[in-house]
Amino acid sequence: MQSWQAGGPASWEPRLRPLVTVVPYVLLAGLTGFTVIVEHGHGIAPDLLLGALAAGWNLVFFTVRPAWRERPRIMEVFLAGLIVLGLILAFRHPWFGFYTPALYFYAFRVIGWPRELFFIAGAALVAATAQATGSDYGTWVGRFTWLAVAAANVVPMCLLAWLGQVGARYYEAREAALRESREANARLAAALAENAALQNRLVEQARLAGVLDERGRMAREIHDTIAQGLTGIVTQLQAAGHAADDPAAWRRHHEAATALARESLTEARRSVNELRPEPLDGGRLADAITDTAARWSARQGIPAQVTITGEARVMRPEAEVALLRTAQEALANVAKHAAGAGRVGLTLSYMDRQVALDVRDDGPGFDLAELTAGFGLVAMRQRIEALSGTLQIESEPGGGTGISACLPTEPPEVHP
Repeated sequence: MQSWQAGGPASWEPRLRPLVTVVPYVLLAGLTGFTVIVEHGHGIAPDLLLGALAAGWNLVFFTVRPAWRERPRIMEVFLAGLIVLGLILAFRHPWFGFYTPALYFYAFRVIGWPRELFFIAGAALVAATAQATGSDYGTWVGRFTWLAVAAANVVPMCLLAWLGQVGARYYEAREAALRESREANARLAAALAENAALQNRLVEQARLAGVLDERGRMAREIHDTIAQGLTGIVTQLQAAGHAADDPAAWRRHHEAATALARESLTEARRSVNELRPEPLDGGRLADAITDTAARWSARQGIPAQVTITGEARVMRPEAEVALLRTAQEALANVAKHAAGAGRVGLTLSYMDRQVALDVRDDGPGFDLAELTAGFGLVAMRQRIEALSGTLQIESEPGGGTGISACLPTEPPEVHP
């Protein structure tokens, strides 16, 4: 229901209160008093009774019962009674047509759409009856005149009510659209804030991942350079200690330890500065592996043969570094764990889409089921698998050991 309070903004209530608490009674009192003056007191008893009845009807149904204004059926009975009383008064005296503003107000404000049209039409008939005073309703001309006047009142007022309803619906639609827009903006702002927070978390996670990756890279670099170099130096110094009675052998081990210390220092400096390993500076991978194997063989006294198959070509720097480090770690493992090895073979194979490095020795070997991966093997596998490659280890007691690393020649495609 569209009540007089619900039919418009709540801020209208103070402004409209006089129209429902004072104006109807003022109109009835003024028009009744005017009737008394005009009629000079002759036959005014019915008019006084009708005016009092209309005032009492208004008082009981509306003024002293505010809660009834929210009950559609009671309001329809209330307004229908007022319209009937208004018709009678307007039929008796035309000046009671001035009571119709109160009727229109009630019809527009307390009766919901579309039932209000019937009551607006009723109020218009009260005005038409007052305006058609003097017409002879017993003749066709008189009745037609009343109908014409009634149509002239009913049609515009109902049209006005319809336009008001259209305007109210437009206003409600606009308010709903504005409300939805505000809610959408609020949701968008919340989403943007959430996205910003998520982006900050992602940036922080990326930063932490970068820190961890860099720590892992530095750990591998230190292991592949400083740790291996120190291991070689210790081995050479121990060999020099055992050769104390042989000056030539002692000098050879001492010079090897000194050279290895210089190489390790150079590699450490280059790793810290994120430069390529020294053997790869200005050279190819095949040459770097060949040089590394030759120097290792000279220090350890174990023959190391390098075989290159396929057409050598330049690879991604990170791939060349990974394969070179794999060769260095494999040779270091032979020196540490393959006591009694008589030879080592390194094979670098350039294929159509892959490059493979195989390092095999004829040492005592071991049982793979009992293998405990140290940091060297872990770092080796991390380097290869980080570049979408594979690392395999083959060994058996008395059958030597083989390490095979395989990398794609091109970086893998990243699909969105």
